Amino acid sequence: MASPDDNEYTPPAAMPDYLIRHMTLRQLQVFEAIVRLGSFTRAAEELFLTQPTVSMQIKKLTDTLGLPLFEHVGRNVEPTEAGLALYKSSRELFETLSNLEMTVADLKGLKVGRLRMSVITMAKYLAPEILGEFSRLYPGIDLALKVTNRERIIERMHGNEDDLYITGQVPEDDFAVEAFPFAPNPLVVMAPRDHALVGKKNISLSEITEQPFIMREPGSGIRDATLRLFAAEGLRPRVRMELGSNEAIKHAIVGGLGLSVLSLHTLALEGADGPVAILDVEQFPIHRQWYIVYPKGKELSLVARTFLDFAIASEARIRERMLSMWPLLMQQPKTRKKAAARKKKAAKK
Repeated sequence: MASPDDNEYTPPAAMPDYLIRHMTLRQLQVFEAIVRLGSFTRAAEELFLTQPTVSMQIKKLTDTLGLPLFEHVGRNVEPTEAGLALYKSSRELFETLSNLEMTVADLKGLKVGRLRMSVITMAKYLAPEILGEFSRLYPGIDLALKVTNRERIIERMHGNEDDLYITGQVPEDDFAVEAFPFAPNPLVVMAPRDHALVGKKNISLSEITEQPFIMREPGSGIRDATLRLFAAEGLRPRVRMELGSNEAIKHAIVGGLGLSVLSLHTLALEGADGPVAILDVEQFPIHRQWYIVYPKGKELSLVARTFLDFAIASEARIRERMLSMWPLLMQQPKTRKKAAARKKKAAKK
C-alpha cells in the first residue's frame, strides 16, 4: 500500500498486538474516569454504568496488564505506578481519537458531530435553552452538557475534557483562556411575593440590611459581588443562613426565611410573577455577563466554532427575554443611584 507521498508504507515496528487483542477502549474509558474522579462510584455515575460493571471492566484490564492498577488509601483509590503510566497513555490516546473525531466531523460539515460543554451551576438555567435552539437548527449534532462548580470547571479545562465552557467570570489563575461575553447575567434582590417591600420603589441598601438575608456559600461569585456592593456603602447584610443551592435559596425565600440576591435567570421557568418577587433596590441589578471560554491555543471543531458564533449572536434575544421579565433592567445602577440621590436631596428641602 502506498502513502499519499508515494513512499512505501511500513507498519510500526512495535505494534502492540497483545493489547490490541485483549484491551478495549471501553475499559480504558472506565479506568480514566476512576483515576480522574478518584472513585469507582463516581465513575459509574458519570458513565451511566452499574458499579459491578465498572469493577468487572477494571478486573479485565488488570488481568490483561498483569499488574495492579489501583490501591486503596483510606476510603479513596489511588493509581499505582502502573496505573499512572496507563492513565498517561490513555489520555494521550483519547486526545488523538478526539482530534480524529473533530477532523471527521469537519469533513462531514454540520450534518453530524458532537458538542461537549461544561457549565457552572448557575448557568444550568441558561445553557439548555441555548442548546435547545442550536439543536433545532442542527438536529444531527449530539450534545453533552455537564453542570458543575467553578473549581471542577477549571479542572476540566486543564484536562481538555470539553469543547467549550460557560462561566460567570473569566478564570484569573495562571491558566490562559479565550473568553467571549455572550449574554447578560443580572443579579437582583428577591423576596417572597407577600413581603412588605414588594412594590416599593427605590428601596435603599440600608433598608435591605435590616432584613434577614440568605447568602450563597463562600467562594460563590454571586456572594462576592453582593458583599462588594454593600461594603462599598459601608454596609453589611444581616446574614441569617448560607445555602449552596439556588433552588434551596428560592425555597427558603418563599418560606419567608429572608431576602437574597440571585441571577434573574433563576426565575426562567416561573417568571417574575411567581412566588418569588423582585425588589426595586438602589444600585440593583448588579450587571454581570456570561462568558464562553476555552483554553488559549485550543483548536475548535467546526461544531464548537459554529455554536460559539450562535451563542454570541443570541445576546439580543436573551437580553429581550430578561427585559420582558423585569423592565427595570433598562436602568443602569449608576443612573438609578443618581435619581435616588436627587430624590433624597429634594426631600430635605
